[in-house]
Amino acid sequence: MDSSLTALSPVDGRYRAAAAPLAALLSESGLIRERTRVEALWVLQLDESVQGLSALPLPDAVRQRLEALATDPGEHCAASVKEIEKRINHDVKAVEYFVRDALHAAGASDAQLELVHFGCTSEDINNISYARLLLAARDTVLLPAARALTEQIEALAVANADMPMLSRTHGQTASPTTLGKEFRNIAARLRRAQQRLERVSILGKWNGAVGNFNAHHEALPEVDWLRVSERFVGRCGLAWNAHTTQIEPHDWVGEYCDALAALNVITLDMCRDIWGYVSLGYLRQRPVAGEVGSSTMPHKINPIDFENAEGNLGVANALLRHFSEKLPVSRWQRDLTDSTVLRNVGVALGHCLIAWRAASRGLGKIAPDPQRLATDLDGAWEVLGEAVQTVLRGAGVPNGYELLKDFTRGKALDRKLLADFIASLPLPDAARRRLMELTPATYIGLAPTLARRGD
Repeated sequence: MDSSLTALSPVDGRYRAAAAPLAALLSESGLIRERTRVEALWVLQLDESVQGLSALPLPDAVRQRLEALATDPGEHCAASVKEIEKRINHDVKAVEYFVRDALHAAGASDAQLELVHFGCTSEDINNISYARLLLAARDTVLLPAARALTEQIEALAVANADMPMLSRTHGQTASPTTLGKEFRNIAARLRRAQQRLERVSILGKWNGAVGNFNAHHEALPEVDWLRVSERFVGRCGLAWNAHTTQIEPHDWVGEYCDALAALNVITLDMCRDIWGYVSLGYLRQRPVAGEVGSSTMPHKINPIDFENAEGNLGVANALLRHFSEKLPVSRWQRDLTDSTVLRNVGVALGHCLIAWRAASRGLGKIAPDPQRLATDLDGAWEVLGEAVQTVLRGAGVPNGYELLKDFTRGKALDRKLLADFIASLPLPDAARRRLMELTPATYIGLAPTLARRGD
């Protein structure tokens, strides 16, 4: 049977293809491979920058094997490590033994094998591995996907910059906008949210069992371990955190998750608004040949992509909010509660990616219905009351707002009624003429200009 059909999580089942770009990074296989890279990088760092270790320098064959492990541990790495773990029941120690076996085969001496995991606690390996994986997930998968979605929305903003649309504040008719301007609002928010995610500084620690370099200092007191640690964390592509307990405190993970959740909130807001515009008929959906909208109503084209996105965004944010609140909290110098929680980070990021792709798919199927938009605008002449009362204020006419409130509130207006009212107002001829020419469809202010602005 297809393994996706027996997956407990839809991320690895129904939605496996959508989440696939994250699987190589945030699956257990991805984590094992990254741990292997970090173990290898550390031995290379010792060889290059630590004096006083009798087993150094390493022979060329051993260095070459380490460099290969640090670059690509090989397709069988994860399976081999899991076999070792079955025997010893420790996931990180299994990686250490795998690396030792690989170096032994390359000709490393017994003394040189002792450099694998030298001075390390499991959390040195884990925090660097997770940080590198989340860095790669952000920079190579999440941000490119978010940017692609934003660019799609920006294209809709430009294409519909001049398309007038009735606004609805509190669900009631309000001053008109353009469809493009509403898309631009979303795109601008997403751009800011992406910048926030980009700015999260991803930290790593490398300082032993409780963060004090106890074992390092005792073994080689003459070595500047702070400098070695900072250089190694930088070599791993991360910002150095000098002050930790056994674990890196995960504050940056909380910031990362909060930034991602904020991006999701904006996307969810967009999905709900578009769902509403589809319901109003402002947007129509392109039928896809062969698709079924309802098991009983053949005419239906449901906005399922936006609904799918909304559901996945909700699941993602429930997890992300939990991560941001839980991961920075650990009893004393550490407890193990972060371990299982961190293993679920890929699930949350998977739901983000699934949601963004669903939203993008939905955006690709929609188009404005100009006739429906025009019909609603033509039935909402009352929205011009704002323009009239503001022109009255500008002309210095007392009680302009009150005049319009009494005339428009709760009433059905049309062009003639409003024109008769404007004709009775004490306004300069130019102002009166401008108001007479105004329609709901032309009362859009600077919306087209704003829709086309890319900043």
